[in-house]
Amino acid sequence: MKNQESRFPRSSASLRDRLKQPVKQWIKAVVWCVIYILFITWVGTFWWLLLLPLVFDAFITQYIPWTWWKKSQNKTVLTVMGWIDAIVFALVAVYFINLYLFQNYQIPTSSLEKTLLVGDFLFVSKASYGPRVPNTPLSFPLVQHTFPVLNTKSYLEKPQWEYKRLKGFDTIERNDIVVFNFPTGDTVPVKKQNPDYYVSSYYEGYGSLKYQNPDVEPTPEACMARGREIVRSRRDVYGEIVYRPVDRRENYVKRCVALPGDFFEMRDNVIYINNEPEEAHPGVQLNYYVQTNGNFFSNEMLTKLGVSKEDRYLMKPDADKQLISYLGLDSSQPIYHMPLTGEMVKKLKSSTLVKTILVEPPVMGGDVFPLGGRHGWDRDNYGPIYIPKKGGTLKLNAWNLPVYERIIRVYEKNDLVVKDGKYYINGKETEYYTFKMDYYWMMGDNRHMSADSRFWGFVPEDHVVGRPVAVWLSLDKDKGWLEGKIRFNRFFKDARR
Repeated sequence: MKNQESRFPRSSASLRDRLKQPVKQWIKAVVWCVIYILFITWVGTFWWLLLLPLVFDAFITQYIPWTWWKKSQNKTVLTVMGWIDAIVFALVAVYFINLYLFQNYQIPTSSLEKTLLVGDFLFVSKASYGPRVPNTPLSFPLVQHTFPVLNTKSYLEKPQWEYKRLKGFDTIERNDIVVFNFPTGDTVPVKKQNPDYYVSSYYEGYGSLKYQNPDVEPTPEACMARGREIVRSRRDVYGEIVYRPVDRRENYVKRCVALPGDFFEMRDNVIYINNEPEEAHPGVQLNYYVQTNGNFFSNEMLTKLGVSKEDRYLMKPDADKQLISYLGLDSSQPIYHMPLTGEMVKKLKSSTLVKTILVEPPVMGGDVFPLGGRHGWDRDNYGPIYIPKKGGTLKLNAWNLPVYERIIRVYEKNDLVVKDGKYYINGKETEYYTFKMDYYWMMGDNRHMSADSRFWGFVPEDHVVGRPVAVWLSLDKDKGWLEGKIRFNRFFKDARR
């Protein structure tokens, strides 16, 4: 007994010695423990509190030799471990900042011009609408889905967590610019990603079936079924077909033009919400054909007008003969095809160089969502269509099922069967469907050059990434480094609307 009793004071003394840390160290420990507890409370994953003793140990008790290498006499060990320590800390910090607070995003295409320009680099706030708990928590920071050069996945597919969004500071409002994961980017042919897998499948199937039987118009369902077979078999063209979880899909940025519960419609390029016309944003532009009086526009004039080099197309009288005839224009005089805002159109109309300006006809836009042309809609005349709201109930019928089928089957993970004109959801016959999530309708300001909701449908709430806050860098692709490539006038520009 005496031997046993004598052990306890020594053990207690050892713990007391470990607790004898400077006040500064205790302050650090308390601050970091409080931050950790607040973060866990926000995230709502309370089992992470089991790791709280490790945070305390790192500052106070130090049973785990976190900085063992600092006691080494070997300079190489000190240098190497110092770098490793800094890199690990930076990666962990970036991982959590990237997941829950901010993310960098570069504008790759002109779909939002003239509001956001190609070459704009944005700070995207994930806290604005509430950050998502990641679907794939084990991932490498700053890499969306694939390591460059290596061409391997930057994340582990397991574990995968269910959708959960933390409380944010704001909610999406109509006309907000929003960054989101591409909804139809779940299935991806790695060699040919644009157009997406579903569009490629539809057109491949349509072409194949029409070739086999030119006199019969194939159904959209038959086109998709045949097209999937073709896309998956043609690895030389499409490559491997991969599946990506929601948070690993490509990031898109568009303007939210319709909210959950809205009725959206377009008539001659004018947006109507709940049957009321919406005032167009000043940056909205459409494609136009501009016929001159015989003279050519100078590059300086088009640059001053705001038309990028990539967007200037001078039509060719021979190659574009049929189109020019269809438009009713004169092939003997220069005709330009380019995107213009309302203000740019006014300037051109006042120019003595311009003879005629025609807006690009909707037939040039191709098929819209849902594929198959079953509703007679086009790019410029679309809807009306109901934007689903969480808890909203819809009566199903043959007309609206193609519009909402992907929501029911894919986004909300139900088994849907249509048999003899009746609808069975998860094995139960029903005439109605109640939506489990909110949905949004996203469009680009460059209306005729934007692949948006008109072509691939709704954006589910679990795909929303965040809100662009500001432009922190802007590079003009048409200019060299000594010719004004850096657009300083766009630094810190508000990117929210």
